[in-house]
Amino acid sequence: MAVKQTAGRDSLGEFAPKFAQLNDDVLFGEVWSREDKLSLRDRSLVTVVALMAQGLTDSSFKFHLMSAKNNGITKTEIAEILTHAAFYAGWPKAWAAFRMAKEIWEEESADDPKTAHENSMIFPVGQPNDGFAQYFIGQSYLHPLSTEQVGIFNVTFEPACRNNWHIHKAKSGGGQILVCVSGRGYYQEWEKDPVELHPGDVVNIPAGVKHWHGAAPDSWFSHLAIEVPGEEGGTEWLEAVSDEDYGKLK
Repeated sequence: MAVKQTAGRDSLGEFAPKFAQLNDDVLFGEVWSREDKLSLRDRSLVTVVALMAQGLTDSSFKFHLMSAKNNGITKTEIAEILTHAAFYAGWPKAWAAFRMAKEIWEEESADDPKTAHENSMIFPVGQPNDGFAQYFIGQSYLHPLSTEQVGIFNVTFEPACRNNWHIHKAKSGGGQILVCVSGRGYYQEWEKDPVELHPGDVVNIPAGVKHWHGAAPDSWFSHLAIEVPGEEGGTEWLEAVSDEDYGKLK
């Protein structure tokens, strides 16, 4: 599908009509429209990096950042793209690019609670936690941070999402550590009162302890789940946290 652009004619149609025509009809109408050769998303990626490398963080750069966002480049991806390019284009240029990119990608936060939550922390929300969905009430997300030496995962819960009661088992060692990074949530051990969690809180969960954790009813919540090394470790998933018991939380 051809890309339609009128910026050239709108700004320079009378002063430089040929330049305006080349900009609107050739650059955008022909080059940008060759999606069979390169997708709009990839063309945006190339253009953003090329402009950043020249230090051109002006209105045209802002336009191409907005186009990149509209063409499917996510906040996490633009941050990685600019970080990678910084080593080749220059650190000060990256700082200037980041200031503008942050403004554009955070514009969606007010209308998208998930994005607002992701913007509140340094770790990505990740993908829907489909592999463990049967052990959760509500939608959760998972982003692996480390799968070598020690497993570290950023787990994100939408409001009112929680996992089932479960036990981390091990012949020796084992268990789990939770490091809260954003939002408000809860942790509860069997036959004990629930504990409210906030960013910076750390929960040490020994092997053999029955427990659950998740978001507060009115807040997104993320924590790092750190697997404590143990011998013959594993997780035993149990019953769900009932709506009645969860409804007692505030």
